[in-house]
Amino acid sequence: MAGFNHGYVDMKQDLPIWRALWREPEGAVPNVLALGYAVFGHLFGLILLVKPGILSGIAGLLLTFHTLVICAYLVHEAAHMTLFRSQRLNRGVGEILLWLTGAAYASFARVRHLHIRHHRDRADVACFDYQTFLQLSPRWVVGLVYGLERVYIPAVELIMHYQVLVRPFVVPHLKQHRARVLIILATRLALFALLFSYSPWALVGYALAYMLFIQALFIADAFAHTYESYLVAQADQPVPQEGRDRAYDVAHTYSNLISTRFPWLNLLNLNFGYHTAHHEQVATPWYRLPQLHRELYGENGHPQILPYHELWQTLHRNRLRRIETDDYGDVGQGPGRADGFIGAHGVSFLSIV
Repeated sequence: MAGFNHGYVDMKQDLPIWRALWREPEGAVPNVLALGYAVFGHLFGLILLVKPGILSGIAGLLLTFHTLVICAYLVHEAAHMTLFRSQRLNRGVGEILLWLTGAAYASFARVRHLHIRHHRDRADVACFDYQTFLQLSPRWVVGLVYGLERVYIPAVELIMHYQVLVRPFVVPHLKQHRARVLIILATRLALFALLFSYSPWALVGYALAYMLFIQALFIADAFAHTYESYLVAQADQPVPQEGRDRAYDVAHTYSNLISTRFPWLNLLNLNFGYHTAHHEQVATPWYRLPQLHRELYGENGHPQILPYHELWQTLHRNRLRRIETDDYGDVGQGPGRADGFIGAHGVSFLSIV
């Protein structure tokens, strides 16, 4: 498939070095701004968290939360090799961003492999079944998960993120990842200890920012597809392919835009909401997705556009049903068309490994 050819691109000799690094020369400015905001904004957010005062704490919480979101979607860009011309540079930056998001317990290569499978298989493929985990858990654990989800705390998604840390120690074929997990855990605990040494409230602020971050990723992922889902024991295990052609992909992929009236608001999650266009041409970088969306679907909308304002009711109404269902639900027509779209847990590209 031509769209998955994410290799090197021929260098252009007349470009300055700082522009020649990027997959596309016109990506130099938007990518520098995005990466600069993600990394240095995140650092500044942590500094604000340790400063005394309620206003500094709130500002630090919000900035930390949002820079985590941008870091995650830059990992997504790196996974598609749309940031830099060099695959090695995409991988290296991807690893750094994974650490910042607290998702580096799995390597960038593992995260990328499962995400590219999502595109190639046109399915949601995951290596961990949180539903079975809950079925085998004590009743108090299940009650806690349901109680937290009732008040919009993303307990299921947190389970999905931290199972990546635990499974190498309980699943034999993952034991080669144990050293990485321990190293990453030590560095993350060092960060938390540093925050705590300045102010225990800084650690509380970071925890709240992280939960907002996980919830933001969940909302963007939960309603992006009505794909079939498959649990695989190993990352390379094949899944059935019949019937999932390009037409299936378009019909089962949705563009969950933050706003259709004010398109600039979609930059808040790096244009990830232009998901139908992204699946049509996966090598298109984030800053060109709105243009590609208009080229493919015109200015008058597309039936696969399902903006956030149509999702709030189902997000609320099905927040407990979503934990236990195997069926994502369906999208209808007319007002309330998303009310039967239950959505999915456990499909984040950061946690399906």
